[in-house]
Amino acid sequence: MTTPDHPSPVQGPTQPESPDRVYRSPSALVAGVLLLGIAAWLGGDALFAGHGRTPWLALATLLLVVPLVIAFTLRPVVLANDHRLRVRNPFRIVVLPWGAVAGFRSGFSNEVVVGSGAKYQLWAVPVSLRARKRANRAMMRQTREAGGTAGRTPLVPSGPTRAQTDQIMDDLGRLREAREEAATSQGEVTVKWAYEIMAPAAAGAVLLAILLAVG
Repeated sequence: MTTPDHPSPVQGPTQPESPDRVYRSPSALVAGVLLLGIAAWLGGDALFAGHGRTPWLALATLLLVVPLVIAFTLRPVVLANDHRLRVRNPFRIVVLPWGAVAGFRSGFSNEVVVGSGAKYQLWAVPVSLRARKRANRAMMRQTREAGGTAGRTPLVPSGPTRAQTDQIMDDLGRLREAREEAATSQGEVTVKWAYEIMAPAAAGAVLLAILLAVG
């Protein structure tokens, strides 16, 4: 099995891709759009109306900031179908056939674990401790209410009693269990770095450092 340092192409029977289930963070998308709007407003004004070194400083800052905002807000997504899990994180894309996935782990972050022990964070499915506590309180309240109803047999609590991201992890776990033995779900983990994000951000950082150094 490959590791992040030694990616290799996916192997296995070639089959048409099934429709993807798409998981993203709505709050991250909203934050990304707002931050890009602010960057365009402030940076554009400095770039086109500034004097002296100001336009160059604005250009360097935009080259650095815009790719990073996109990387951490708009870019992350988890795509799951019958054959594989595709995780697009800020700086890399990880493709994991279901047969290579050992399980999922949830703590302060949600992660997918492969057989070799390597793990990859699911940036698009962030953990909300507040939502988890709220869901746990709702579950305990429903359990108490169900136990206090007429009759001696407690009723099964109804309605959603899990945080949304925990429900997503449950869905992914069930999909893995259903598809991990399929012939089309076999292969090796592949990792691709997002140079289209890293290169402009690095160029912006270098340009900004030079401008600040020369004064």
